[in-house]
Amino acid sequence: MKSPAETNGITEQVLDVIAAGPLLSRRSVLKLCGAAIAGMASWACLGTGSGMCAPLIITEQAHGLVVADPTRCVACRRCELACTEYNDGKSHPALSRIKVWRNLNFGPAGLYSRQGNYGDWGTGLIVQDFCKQCPHPVPCADACPNAAIEVKPPTNARVIDPARCTGCKVCLKACPWEMISYDADTAKATKCFLCDGKPKCVEACPAEALTYVSWIDLTDKVPPRITPALSRTHACGDCHK
Repeated sequence: MKSPAETNGITEQVLDVIAAGPLLSRRSVLKLCGAAIAGMASWACLGTGSGMCAPLIITEQAHGLVVADPTRCVACRRCELACTEYNDGKSHPALSRIKVWRNLNFGPAGLYSRQGNYGDWGTGLIVQDFCKQCPHPVPCADACPNAAIEVKPPTNARVIDPARCTGCKVCLKACPWEMISYDADTAKATKCFLCDGKPKCVEACPAEALTYVSWIDLTDKVPPRITPALSRTHACGDCHK
């Protein structure tokens, strides 16, 4: 059985260095620091209660973004069909990474909002919801317990790795705009990855209501649909809390 010190990642070699006395060489100090970091990493993995490591922390910015013009949208929903046919091989608008149906006639806040002058309560404006490719901190990636959401070149989009996704739906509850989809057939979550820089929704829109542009931060300009049920699962210094 391993001793508590060995379990925490502190090797016998480092213990010998500690026992040598207060006069430590630069090399010994580096060894000690490395062992301490390894020990903290092992505790971070065990701290989840499931033996899994903490989620990946995304700091890179995305290079692109799909933006929408509601004044042009005619609610044909071809964008949703193009998205699912390209990504899922089936026509299933409810799985689409761009979402029009839930705003059809009622606006982004839904039927019972009675605010915002949308849909049956006002202008009849059709609103297209799209992934914001959030800057750091990325809510869905931070909440994922399996580190399944990562950056994918060439667009640096935030994507879900199906090999790591367990279908726990934690990311669905973490996105303030509810932009994560879940495929019951595969039991996997899925989200917009910008089709590697050539979004099929943009190409399919007959009204030119969608545009692929260089990334801009819209997270503080587009009101959230919900208050996320889950908060960040990691400590990230003093940059945010």
